[in-house]
Amino acid sequence: MKNKWKTGFFLLLGFIVIIVIILLSLIMIPADEKGKIQQTEPNNKNVTFEVKSNKADLNVLINQYIKKEAADSPVEYSVHLQDEVELYGTLQFFSQEVDLKLTFEPEALENGDLVLKQKSISVGSLHLPVSYVLRFINENYKLPNGVEIHPNEKIVHVNMQQLKLKSDVSIKVNTFDLIKDDITFTILVPVE
Repeated sequence: MKNKWKTGFFLLLGFIVIIVIILLSLIMIPADEKGKIQQTEPNNKNVTFEVKSNKADLNVLINQYIKKEAADSPVEYSVHLQDEVELYGTLQFFSQEVDLKLTFEPEALENGDLVLKQKSISVGSLHLPVSYVLRFINENYKLPNGVEIHPNEKIVHVNMQQLKLKSDVSIKVNTFDLIKDDITFTILVPVE
């Protein structure tokens, strides 16, 4: 009988020693890097944020921006995002105001800019050449910095990096699909 108790005692002692060794090794081994909070240096001195938006919110933001930037423009205009980009305004034509509506198809470029390709135009009941109307808008409307009209190509180029935003924040367009209401931006915030 002595041998059974002696054998049992040493088995139990060996089991306890093994558990203590395992616990000590788990305590002494450093934690994996996934669990640690790491501080990283920002790329290119900017911190980036991905933002998803929708047409309704952007309509408010765009028109507030236009109102502020084009406050001293002699002609009022507004932009509305539907299934395409719509610009509404008025033109002075022989001392009468004529309603203007331009529609554009947006395209996000790889560099983060936005190009608006002219799709349709209506100026009252007149049928004017698109390049003429775009040239007239370019010469008579005060457009925000970074918005360039190219009448011969029938496009409006929005250089997102040149738009004036608070605190030197800049924006890049990632996707601009109005039909699916899939609009995403990258906001670049300078850290210095």
